[in-house]
Amino acid sequence: MSGTWSGEPAAPTDADPRRWWGLVVIALAQLMVVLDATIVNIALPSAQRDLGMSDGNRQWVITAYTLAFGGLLLLGGRVADLVGRKRTFVIGLIGFAAASALGGAATTPAMLFGARALQGVFAALLAPSALSLLSTTFSDPRERARAFGIYGTLAASGAAAGFIVGGVLTEYLNWRWCLYVNIPFAVAAVIGAYTLLRDRPGHGGARLDVPGVLLGCGGLVALVYGFGEAQPRGWSDPLVLALFAASVVLLAAFVWWQTRAPMPLLPLHIIRDRNRAGCMVTMMLAVIGMFGMFLFMTYYLQVVLAYSPLMTGLAFLPMTASILTGSTQISARLLPRVGPRMLMVPGMLLASGGMVILTQMTVDSAYASEILPALILMGLGMGLTFMPVFSTATAGVAPRDSGVTSATVNTSQQIGGSIGTALLNTIATGTSASYIASHLADPTGRAQVVREGIVHGYTVAIWVAAGIMLLAALVAGVMVTAKAPRHDAPADEPVPEPVA
Repeated sequence: MSGTWSGEPAAPTDADPRRWWGLVVIALAQLMVVLDATIVNIALPSAQRDLGMSDGNRQWVITAYTLAFGGLLLLGGRVADLVGRKRTFVIGLIGFAAASALGGAATTPAMLFGARALQGVFAALLAPSALSLLSTTFSDPRERARAFGIYGTLAASGAAAGFIVGGVLTEYLNWRWCLYVNIPFAVAAVIGAYTLLRDRPGHGGARLDVPGVLLGCGGLVALVYGFGEAQPRGWSDPLVLALFAASVVLLAAFVWWQTRAPMPLLPLHIIRDRNRAGCMVTMMLAVIGMFGMFLFMTYYLQVVLAYSPLMTGLAFLPMTASILTGSTQISARLLPRVGPRMLMVPGMLLASGGMVILTQMTVDSAYASEILPALILMGLGMGLTFMPVFSTATAGVAPRDSGVTSATVNTSQQIGGSIGTALLNTIATGTSASYIASHLADPTGRAQVVREGIVHGYTVAIWVAAGIMLLAALVAGVMVTAKAPRHDAPADEPVPEPVA
């Protein structure tokens, strides 16, 4: 696998000759983590029947993972900086595989919930160390753009691929293989990491910011937990309100403490950078819309159009292909020549346009003429957006902060996914209930009214998602002012530490 393109400048002489094979290892691990956010969705009905879960508890198969993942990412990023990114990467892989084996062998709902939470804990170690390894491995602007194009594609399309893999495994094996499948991925990535990846040693003499860990991770856990409970309990439920209030207090205390901590968990100069902050907000808003769309389209295809799990997964394949095209063939080629917002703004406008097309769907929509064009537009938009977000947000960071910076990018993604799922699902459910109640005059037509009500709820929520993506375009256009990387420079200068 070559490290340069024909007709382009050669890579820096000190570049690792095995860096592109190292990218394969990093990409494999990232794919495993992203797949696990959605691969279990299609298998959930089978797991629920097999283990005897109640309807009220089944959400924990998903929530336990996102709760641990989103809440502990900052800690995982700082651990990567302290003990070394490669070592943290390997620990994350081994732990993730062990948790997957435990979940696949689950005999009770509690055992499965616990295994999913453990997966989230080790994913919180794995994801930031993978991204920071990537950012320190590729320093040449053109190679960096190409590498982040591949990485961004996996981050954006992995969720859709999870539906396909989950459909195949559930239909032809059983739901347990949606967890067991991680084990060979992890084994291959561990072998590849020891063989191909190199890393600077960690800062063993540094101390972990324990108050920062408790305040920051506690605030994020409360936020993710609150959004996870908002859908089944309702937004005005006392527990949900208490969780949101606790999150605000804890996160405000976290920011205050970070200005005074001798070795802060999240050095605030990282997120004070205008471009980095703009990328993270854009990422969160984009993922809010994307995760809501995945949820609605999965139920729409299976419940309304009566697709099988496998057919539902395959229906997302064109979107995955268009993400790949937008990320590796458009963004990766243009980012060395244009500023990142010149890709992010059109990307979010395309994705929002795809959402608007989906607002027109009915109980009888044809996939080829009404659903497919929307998925292609959204895929292209996500591909154009995610790659420059990852590249710009992690560029120019001091090596000792690369892990925590990568974790902050991933945290914005996970928090966005949690918010999108809860917020849009609550809007859809409430709107559907109102529609059904107001249209159910003739009891003989109940089945049709229910189907129409479900789709009406989806379309209203998708209108909201389209608006959120427009807001993402606005944020990217206003906040992300970075220029195209200089072709004659190996990398951006690190963000300077503030003088005490």
